[in-house]
Amino acid sequence: MNRIDEVLDGVKTVAIAGHVNPDGDCIGSCMGMYLYLKEKFPQIQADVYLGEMRPVFGYIKDIDLVQHQLPNTDKAYDMIMLFDVSSRERIAVVEPLLAKAKKSVCVDHHITNSGIADENHIVSTASSACEVLYNLLDEEYLTLPVATAIYTGIVHDTGVFQYANTSGDTMRIAATLLDKGVNSAAIIDKSFYAKTYVQNQILGRTLMESIMMFEGQCIVGVVTQREMQFYGLTPKDLDGVISQLRVTEGVEVAMFLYELSLQEFKVSMRSNEYVNVSQICQNFGGGGHIKAAGCSMHGTAHDVINNVSFYVEQALQAEKR
Repeated sequence: MNRIDEVLDGVKTVAIAGHVNPDGDCIGSCMGMYLYLKEKFPQIQADVYLGEMRPVFGYIKDIDLVQHQLPNTDKAYDMIMLFDVSSRERIAVVEPLLAKAKKSVCVDHHITNSGIADENHIVSTASSACEVLYNLLDEEYLTLPVATAIYTGIVHDTGVFQYANTSGDTMRIAATLLDKGVNSAAIIDKSFYAKTYVQNQILGRTLMESIMMFEGQCIVGVVTQREMQFYGLTPKDLDGVISQLRVTEGVEVAMFLYELSLQEFKVSMRSNEYVNVSQICQNFGGGGHIKAAGCSMHGTAHDVINNVSFYVEQALQAEKR
């Protein structure tokens, strides 16, 4: 697929969706696609389905039209378009509609995505799903609202262009989007750096109670279900914690786990130079990118840390040999 238009021939209805706990890239790519359809293919009825989102993304045009649950599980769309979804287990909201859709398309950048739709366009070298999407769009219809959504996703998945997935192509795309009139400073401040008071509280607590392992090469942070309830947190309130752990001096691997329910943990991992955290997470049914990945695990926090750190230690020792 060279252009997204190629899969839209004869399509009258489209459902656009992303992964569970949508982040900036997921939201940006879904909304970028929706706004592009409205601009170039106004005859197509398009609906966007995403899980609950942080209000900081309110500047994206028409984001208030996003549906957080299915009004009708029997609805059959001509096409379901998935963005930033690495596996079928990660599909949010629209999963019950997949079997009923005439066709499904997945646009993604996760190296662990083996192809979950009828047609898949996966570019694992891209910084983000938004970067992949940008290269599929007709620039003539890349309006300021579309550009704003796509720029949002690139900013979030590159950590404001500081992560290793930022390439020359990424920066050239960002420059093109800026030329469209995108307000870079406002997007970065409002959606990436802005934190609520409770987000700062849990970040501070996690850092204070974090532990260092393997001679300071690995840092681990934990948030329990009890703490989440005490602070009134949801998973989206924990954005940024893993990134702050990662930049600790001397650290190669950062691990952050939070308890979704009793002894059920979501594990996020980041590395700085050489450890493939995606490979580590695959041992537990997860995946992602070489330097940014995650998985879900059951057991006590101690159990989870022990199990994951076994592979972290192996990876650290392998580098020394």
